[in-house]
Amino acid sequence: MDQKKELGKGIRALLGNMDSQKPLPKVPALSSVSFIPLSYIETSPFQPRTEFDPVALEDLAATIKLHGLIQPITVRRLNDHQYQLISGERRTRAARLAGLTEIPVFIRTADDQSMLEMALIENIHRENLNPIEVAISMSRLIEECKLTHEEMSVRVTKDRSTVTNYLRLLKLPPDIQHAVKMKKMSMGHARALAGIDNLVLQLKLFKETLLHEWSVRQLEQTIRSYQDKKSKPQKDVPINESNLLRSYQDKANALFGRRTTIKSDKKGKGQLLIPFNNLDELNELLDRLS
Repeated sequence: MDQKKELGKGIRALLGNMDSQKPLPKVPALSSVSFIPLSYIETSPFQPRTEFDPVALEDLAATIKLHGLIQPITVRRLNDHQYQLISGERRTRAARLAGLTEIPVFIRTADDQSMLEMALIENIHRENLNPIEVAISMSRLIEECKLTHEEMSVRVTKDRSTVTNYLRLLKLPPDIQHAVKMKKMSMGHARALAGIDNLVLQLKLFKETLLHEWSVRQLEQTIRSYQDKKSKPQKDVPINESNLLRSYQDKANALFGRRTTIKSDKKGKGQLLIPFNNLDELNELLDRLS
């Protein structure tokens, strides 16, 4: 068996060794599997995922070389020689790496709105997505497809409370979101931190969680201890200019992740000084501001 026939096995074997030379139908049946050239397929502008692990792609390509592409991708037909991906970009990229010239597809009719919705829903159900990526896809579904939380919970087959918990992650500071994205912190940790209104305390417990490698339960217990202290009656602290400046400086410290200095005169005019040690730190500060 030559290389071309070797690459053609997989879905063809499942469909009963279809003839690879059979001409393409101009309007393929929507419910059946068709084979179209890879050169006919273009990526979707609605694809919410932009990064693909190159090592994982190579592994998938090696599997496709050995067994063929078993699971068809889904496309929409633009014309006789042009199709647009709805789902399956990772498999399509791996098929190109494996040297395939045509692949099995399901062909659907979809407008731009449906394309975006299907791409986002498929993205949400990916097993290898981190919680922040799922939350971003859910947020886009709500904003761009004009869905309510209830409608979206039906679309993605998840409880409404689960949807709400994911969306709350997007309100977390960038440092915490990044830790979740890089798998340094679980969604359980992030969900517990999302329940803290005080930004300074939120970042403090975030750093302590990473430093001491707290479990979700340990973090929740620590949060409860702070809440218990807050619920106890405390002596009123007079509100004055010094207290306000200290409060603003705490906010600035939390925002920029470093100790800042605020100088102000009696009229309220002054300066916010943000120190940095090198150009990389300056660039990071500018990123935070933008």
